[in-house]
Amino acid sequence: MSPVGALATSGERPPPAEFDGLFRASAEAAAPRTQQLPPVREPVREPRRAPAPPPPPPGHHGGGRSDGPAPRRKLPTAAIVGMVVAGCAVCGLAAGALLSGGDGKEDKGGKQNAAVESATPAAPDDAEKDGKRKKPEPSASAADPAAAQAKALDALLKDSNNSRDAVIKAVDSIKSCKDLGKSAADLRDAAKQRDGLVTRLQQTPIDKLPDSTELAAQLTKAWQSSSSADTSYAKWADQAGDKRGCVKGHARPTGDSAAGDRASGDATAAKKKAADLWNPTAKKYKLSQHKWTQL
Repeated sequence: MSPVGALATSGERPPPAEFDGLFRASAEAAAPRTQQLPPVREPVREPRRAPAPPPPPPGHHGGGRSDGPAPRRKLPTAAIVGMVVAGCAVCGLAAGALLSGGDGKEDKGGKQNAAVESATPAAPDDAEKDGKRKKPEPSASAADPAAAQAKALDALLKDSNNSRDAVIKAVDSIKSCKDLGKSAADLRDAAKQRDGLVTRLQQTPIDKLPDSTELAAQLTKAWQSSSSADTSYAKWADQAGDKRGCVKGHARPTGDSAAGDRASGDATAAKKKAADLWNPTAKKYKLSQHKWTQL
């Protein structure tokens, strides 16, 4: 309602019509014109940011967050040792695999690998790297041929004393006119054994031994003389068995008993010389040394 209408209603004198137009004009002038609003734009959305990490726990000096970089944690000693051992184990396995060369395993390309392996020369050993190939060490017998000959002769000498006791017992029985038949048989067996020693000596090479010629000669003479003595004593036993062969329990001396004594003396002298020639060689090669009575 305009101010003029309000006054008329209240019974007061209405103002002139010009006042009404004046108020209208001033009212319209006072009312602002409707202005066009700018277009509405959607707000630009900012990219969503990740939530900030929670603050680190308070330190030992007051609980505030430190602006400096966090200190690095040191690995325990046991962990370091374990890592080193694991590394060494891996290196050892790798080296073993390289050295083994894949024994017992074949790749899919077996033919190609075989060709490569055949074309690859074998790695030279230490001796070939030095330009020298190791030679097998020679045995004692190969290095010193006399050692083998000495060992063979030692075996022969050990057999030379087999009949000595039987010969001594037989001769003593003949002197007392006892067991004459058995004594004669034992002496003839002993003579054959001496002859066998001479044959074996001739078949045993001893030319590499010191004084081999003289040693062979003395051994041959000793055994031949012993064989001759045994044969002579066996004949003496036969003579003692005759009616007049024994006198008061003793065998009569005969030409065969004297021949046996001479041959036995020759055998003794030869055995002594042979023992003197053999024993230094036996000592050198750690073989059996013999007394003349053992030959």
